[in-house]
Amino acid sequence: MANEIMVSIECNSYNHENFIAEALDSMLMQKTDFMYEILIHDDASTDRTAEIIRSYERRYPDIVKPIYQTENQYSQDVHFELFNIERAQGKYMAICEGDDYWTDPRKLQKQVDYMEAHPECSMCVHAAEKVSAVTKKTVSAIRPSHKDKIYSVEEVIEGGGELFATNSILYSRDKIPEMPEYYLNATIGDYPLAICGALSGTVYYMDQNMAAYRVEVKGSWTDMQVSDVSAKQKHLQDVAALLDEINVYTNFKYDYVISRTKRRDRFYILLKQLKIKETLKRGYRQFYMKPEFFRRVFKRITI
Repeated sequence: MANEIMVSIECNSYNHENFIAEALDSMLMQKTDFMYEILIHDDASTDRTAEIIRSYERRYPDIVKPIYQTENQYSQDVHFELFNIERAQGKYMAICEGDDYWTDPRKLQKQVDYMEAHPECSMCVHAAEKVSAVTKKTVSAIRPSHKDKIYSVEEVIEGGGELFATNSILYSRDKIPEMPEYYLNATIGDYPLAICGALSGTVYYMDQNMAAYRVEVKGSWTDMQVSDVSAKQKHLQDVAALLDEINVYTNFKYDYVISRTKRRDRFYILLKQLKIKETLKRGYRQFYMKPEFFRRVFKRITI
């Protein structure tokens, strides 16, 4: 048992030459009483990312296990996450993209200890900070709760894709042995994965800041989404399609929260487009009274 890999770290990277070393160092600094592997998928980077990864592969051949693509898979609508998932040996999967990093050397140990003691738990997440890739300063926190708690399916659905930091996720491969169809059809991976975790067991949140999630990364998916209203609108249409699939998958058990979440997303798009009259129609007005509305207003409605 001591020689078995407990955690497989999934790391997808593309043109991350300025970040990949910090990401790998944060994984290699983990202090654990178990073995782990780092599964890197480089999606045909055009900068020095692959070269940097190779240097780590030479130094840590038993831990760092890369795949180097010669053709970009993302542009071909391939679910590149599956390249790492399908070769994983660990009981648990942890996620850390190539432009993010962990800040606590005992992050993995803490999460695994909890999940080993709670076999009903399918996914463990934690707080993180958002760090600007430009200024290198902390801009905000990803802290959905100010105490440890178990999140319900409804809370995960309504929380959206930004409820948890992607690089805080650790999930059980026993509870989620393969990805459901709605995950494979989705254009994003973290939101449907969190929902999958909630549907497969309990999702436990640790109120400890143990990672840094980078924002303002030039050319990143998030950067493109927030800078273009039409791109954001297309994204929310994709989210609505995902939620419709989940509704069918769950036999409409969560129809109420799914319908409400879709209306809320539509409300914020209308607000962004300054279609104020439409936001005052029945079915939308309720969102003006939500605490989330005031948070977004103070952030100048950056959705």
